[in-house]
Amino acid sequence: MISRIDLRGDALPEGPALRDLLPRAEFDVQAALEKVRPICEDVHHRGDAALIDFAERFDGVRLDQVRVPAAALARALEELDPAVRAALEESIRRARTVHREQRRGTHTTQVVPGGSVTEKWVPVERVGLYAPGGRSVYPSSVVMNVVPAQEAGVESIALASPAQAEFSGLPHPTILAACALLGVDEVYAAGGATAVAMFAYGTESCPPANMVTGPGNIWVAAAKRYFTGRIGIDAEAGPTEIAVLADDTADPVHVASDLISQAEHDPLAAAVLVTDSAELADAVEKELEPQVAATRHVDDRIVPALSGKQSAIVLVDGVDEGLKVVDAYGAEHLEIQTADATAVADRVRNAGAIFIGPWAPVSLGDYAAGSNHVLPTGGCACHSSGLSVQSFLRGIHIVDYTKDALAEVAHHVVTLAEAEDLPAHGAAIKARFGWKVPESK
Repeated sequence: MISRIDLRGDALPEGPALRDLLPRAEFDVQAALEKVRPICEDVHHRGDAALIDFAERFDGVRLDQVRVPAAALARALEELDPAVRAALEESIRRARTVHREQRRGTHTTQVVPGGSVTEKWVPVERVGLYAPGGRSVYPSSVVMNVVPAQEAGVESIALASPAQAEFSGLPHPTILAACALLGVDEVYAAGGATAVAMFAYGTESCPPANMVTGPGNIWVAAAKRYFTGRIGIDAEAGPTEIAVLADDTADPVHVASDLISQAEHDPLAAAVLVTDSAELADAVEKELEPQVAATRHVDDRIVPALSGKQSAIVLVDGVDEGLKVVDAYGAEHLEIQTADATAVADRVRNAGAIFIGPWAPVSLGDYAAGSNHVLPTGGCACHSSGLSVQSFLRGIHIVDYTKDALAEVAHHVVTLAEAEDLPAHGAAIKARFGWKVPESK
């Protein structure tokens, strides 16, 4: 069901050479970009009418309007299963507890007497958040997007999720209920690239946003790439990934269940076990079969994911070599199930989120750890972070110098300006002190 890659015996290569040996899903955003381009431009030119036509084409339902009525949000919350409501409320509470602590304060540095630089953090004015609605329903993604935006102080928050024919063209009612719980009343029935285009360009019913965040399929990722520069984005999210670094202390039942938990997202989902224990590898492989047989989404998601080229059991000589492998891989989710897991986790450099020991599975982070589950994929954890309050804040430097403080450093500024052949830069300093501005050559 799952392949093996044996990296034992020889010294591991460095950098890209090691990354090339590791499994990864094919995810060609550039190819998808050409397909979303006409969709995005149609939304640009026809606005809501294009959104309605695309909902009929892609989601099989003809909408009367794109924006979800307030009554539908209220009804969804009223009809929400009490147990689901309680779980969402606890997820929101824990997410707020963590994200509230992330907000940076204004800080002033006194560089010299009379000269200071202040850094203040200002929230993005308006954001468009995306909650997927394809193979599954993700109210947890509503929580993970909305909470950090709210804690950052974003004043205008809109959310989009695909129209569902089963629910008369509205997004899934659990999505709507989660929005209502969070106090988000601007919700749109729009999916994929059309939702990103709606937020980027604006339409008759939806003002344009400064930023778009949230996970999605390849069409969402391609649309984000298309609009990069016009709007801010969080990331071009690819298929979900789990990597487990484990030794012979790990429980194969736990490891197998965690690999399956991510494989059930998508046939392109990646499940990777890195271990120095051939016995654990054998036990996990043996455990996969009955656990897969006992769950749902077997043939359309889990089996293709586990048997695909993006998933594998990687055998290494030791935990040190395993750390090199997981750092090269840069997993979205990385579990450490080894002896002294905390110390091992402290040595990891590249991961979207790290889960320590047998009692912190990825599923906990997906819903109720308090951490955020919108994380970098496709190896992007080597340079990017997951969604947080900081994602919605902009740092602005405020420079405040007196005349004496400028005079003290003026000669250095002029020298550097002339070294860069930018004499007008120096002239802007000289003019303040009555210095003669040199003639242009």
